[in-house]
Amino acid sequence: MADSPVPNGNGGATAQPDDFTPTLNALAQYAKDLSFENPNAPRSLQPQQQGPQINIQVNVNAKQLAEEDFEVDLRLEGDAKIGAEVLFAFELTYSGIFRLRNIPQDQVHPAVMIECPRLLFPFARQIIADAVRNGGFPPLYIDPIDFVGLYRQKAAEAQAQGGGPAA
Repeated sequence: MADSPVPNGNGGATAQPDDFTPTLNALAQYAKDLSFENPNAPRSLQPQQQGPQINIQVNVNAKQLAEEDFEVDLRLEGDAKIGAEVLFAFELTYSGIFRLRNIPQDQVHPAVMIECPRLLFPFARQIIADAVRNGGFPPLYIDPIDFVGLYRQKAAEAQAQGGGPAA
């Protein structure tokens, strides 16, 4: 039986079937849920005396679809307020399907929960910036997220509750 090259999933280089190099490939990515609210327009679009308070929450969830395939959801929720008045609010679940090959079992969970959302984040960030701009405000460019720190925080919370890391 002859060895024939196998596409690596990125449309570029090929890998031999016996290649044991660890790989993480994004098979698909998509906006699963997007909501933007501008509840006090047009009043909220007028010049403001002070800058808004911006609040952002980040969450990562994953589920295994097949032996090597995972769906990862990056959820970003946020709002901008002046006092109690909401200028705008948004929710985005940006998802991807990832294939992990030849990754040691003890490294799969960190790869799924750190590296996959790190790959999704720039696209989610741009969707939020565009939605906020299209809502009549200056674009909101979310600062980079420390997914390693987020992973460690969630692991510590799970440990404190008596459970291990959950995918």
